[in-house]
Amino acid sequence: MVIIHAAPVLRGGFFAGNTKYYSNNSVYLSVFSGNTTNMSKYNQIDYPSQSLSYQIIGIGMEIHRLLGKGFLEIVYKDAFEYKLRNQGITYEREKEYSVTYKNIILPHKFFADFVIDNCIILEIKSKSGIIEQHQAQVLNYLAVSKLKIGLLLNFHEKSLQYKRIIV
Repeated sequence: MVIIHAAPVLRGGFFAGNTKYYSNNSVYLSVFSGNTTNMSKYNQIDYPSQSLSYQIIGIGMEIHRLLGKGFLEIVYKDAFEYKLRNQGITYEREKEYSVTYKNIILPHKFFADFVIDNCIILEIKSKSGIIEQHQAQVLNYLAVSKLKIGLLLNFHEKSLQYKRIIV
């Protein structure tokens, strides 16, 4: 079952809008967007690494507030790397993942923008809105990495857009 919670940033609340349920080969996906102030009500089993996720989203909000929208993705990635290093958060940038099929490694590789603390995939975008293709990209990274949490941050809009994806 796939669960998607998606909404624009909402002041004073965590998320708003419609919740959609999908069946997808028993993969559980939960996508959030909204304000991080009321997130403590979610349990660690269904929503792991909450504090680190919120810290990363907070870094994204600070970067967006200071740089604004309109830069290329690489600028936001550089700013993110600077903040992660300054805060002592363990990360790998442009981490390469191979895809194995029938015991062979396929020639195409995936490169996750960041793998944070070896538990969260962070994908940074600077596009007009988050589309399903961006979510699919994070799901692919999660599949090949065997990690459970992905964060998708988009810096191109007036406010930071983000989604938290849990498989």
